[in-house]
Amino acid sequence: MTGPLSDIRVVETGTLLAGPFCGQLLGDHGAEIVKLEDPGRGDPMRQWGRERPYGTSLWWPVVARNKKSVTCNLRHAEGQRLARELIATADVLVENFRPGTLERWGMDYATLSALNPRLILVRVTGYGQTGPYAPRAGFGSIGEAMGGIRHITGEPDRPPSRTGVSLGDALAGTMAAYGATMALHARERTGRGQVVDSALYEAVLAYMESLIPEWEIGGYRRERTGAVLPNVAPSNVYPTADGVDVLIAANQDTVFSRLTEVMGRQDLAADERYATHSARGAHQVELDVVIAEWTGRQKAETLLAALHEAGVPAGRTYTAEDMLTDPHFAAREAIVRMPHPDFGEIPMQNVVPRLSDTPGKVRWAGPELGAHNEEIWGGVLGLDEAERARLAADGVI
Repeated sequence: MTGPLSDIRVVETGTLLAGPFCGQLLGDHGAEIVKLEDPGRGDPMRQWGRERPYGTSLWWPVVARNKKSVTCNLRHAEGQRLARELIATADVLVENFRPGTLERWGMDYATLSALNPRLILVRVTGYGQTGPYAPRAGFGSIGEAMGGIRHITGEPDRPPSRTGVSLGDALAGTMAAYGATMALHARERTGRGQVVDSALYEAVLAYMESLIPEWEIGGYRRERTGAVLPNVAPSNVYPTADGVDVLIAANQDTVFSRLTEVMGRQDLAADERYATHSARGAHQVELDVVIAEWTGRQKAETLLAALHEAGVPAGRTYTAEDMLTDPHFAAREAIVRMPHPDFGEIPMQNVVPRLSDTPGKVRWAGPELGAHNEEIWGGVLGLDEAERARLAADGVI
């Protein structure tokens, strides 16, 4: 075991993405993640994803990496008893059921903290544990809409769009992991655990910059603006002679000056329409036309080399193929390859952030259902083989 959390045991009872992403992040940094799954079915993430070679999800090995799979029927009284006994040995419990579900199962925080006063309960839901919307079902897409990011994403002449990943779930899971680590730190002072309440819509809202005061104080409502941010220029995607789109972000005064030198158009930096950040923002469209005409006459690699040499932030939009062949990705081991029973090996993103003294690590890909039953039910709780067989026959594990 490696990583700063290698002395922490986490019991993960969530399914799909938000709660399990929290578990993934904690496991990446060394925590022992014991994932409780329904016997026979497991987490639906085992079946999710666009591509399923060999009938196997390519998403599951990533989101369940570093986790120990244990089967436990939480809708069964004996399953709830086993879960409570296991949670009594844990530092953190992660769940993402609707509010009230744990309470119905006799696993409310008062009960669990009586068994384990140092327990930290991380609760990930659509709307949080309180408020009039708390009982509602909530997926990441709904959290993105309520949190504000859907309204400002996409082209202005089209309905709100989405990013190509489950952003709301990932943000809520990240905030949940952040909350868990803060609660672990606080426990060092207080000796007691606490509840971490991570709501999908609030996790998205946290990233909305100055959207709220812009409306109430400035009377400005952010709208969809496509590839640009209003009044931030130049910062856009520009064409090249060989059909490759290149991003250039030169909106700071000194960087814009360097861009004009590469262009051979130092006159632009002296032009009152483009001399300051505010002026460039006011003339954003016409400035983008000037830059696009220049980039469109050059090949992408030549253009990028000149921009990098001059210290102008620029780059191509990467696909997975680009990432797998890029020398910088390779030098930093941003992608790792893990053994897999069906694929031989599977590539996936490495652990972030990087810690110099106690780095995290991907230790294994998502496991088979119930692969760690003997280790946890037998080794941790001390259930003998006959008892485990009885529980399995009764549909408990």
